[in-house]
Amino acid sequence: MKIHFDIDCTPEEARTFLGLPDVSAMQADVVAKLRERLLTNIEGMEPEALLKTWMPAGVEGWEKMVKGFWDQMGAAPTDKKKS
Repeated sequence: MKIHFDIDCTPEEARTFLGLPDVSAMQADVVAKLRERLLTNIEGMEPEALLKTWMPAGVEGWEKMVKGFWDQMGAAPTDKKKS
């Protein structure tokens, strides 16, 4: 035996019927705060600001890093046998 109930109601009516609290005002406040924080943090995502954060010395820091790589490559031992 199957019994099928089809209830047509809005989410607000279902929430009231089940005794659940209405948190829509709190949700709106949280979304507004989240949007505000997101918009302020997006300003720091500009390419120029990111490069300044990642490479504070600018081009000089990049040149030092490249020079360090080349120094390490040049200092690598070689196992070439003299013939």
